Amino acid sequence: MKTAIRAAFGVSLVVALAAPAAAQIAPPPASEVNLAGPRFGLTVLSDGVVQKLSRDNNIKVAPVISQFGWQFEKQFYGRHGGPAAITEAVVLVGGLEQGVVLPSLSWLAGVRTADGFELGVGPNITPVGTALAAAMGKTFRVGILNVPVNMAVVPSKAGLRVSFLTGFALRR
Repeated sequence: MKTAIRAAFGVSLVVALAAPAAAQIAPPPASEVNLAGPRFGLTVLSDGVVQKLSRDNNIKVAPVISQFGWQFEKQFYGRHGGPAAITEAVVLVGGLEQGVVLPSLSWLAGVRTADGFELGVGPNITPVGTALAAAMGKTFRVGILNVPVNMAVVPSKAGLRVSFLTGFALRR
């Protein structure tokens, strides 16, 4: 009887210790797609942001500025067509139509569903200061092009910035 109890305990111990090891099996490798491309649109600046630019940087702008730039994007997805992880760096220059150069750099990490809905969050740096950006949108497939339509919200101590951007990327 003692031998049977010891054997059962030993088997139970082996199974209990093997379960965490089985959970450590690496998933299949992810596929990676480069979706970099040009971006353009506009940003709406709150009164506080416009005042901070004028006061601290001697930059006078209207509350709506143009945006032009480039988005460096990588999408990582598995074989089963579920949500994909995305990471992107967005480099923009705003205000050119008003004779000013307002650089902006954002790095976002997020997810994109199989039907193109995307959501991301990350740091943003501009002459107004640093802040946390949150973006959402949808990417449409048009032939060989991916066409993103995104909205980003950047709240900061100075005020709120809301950007609407689009562009394109070739699937490579």
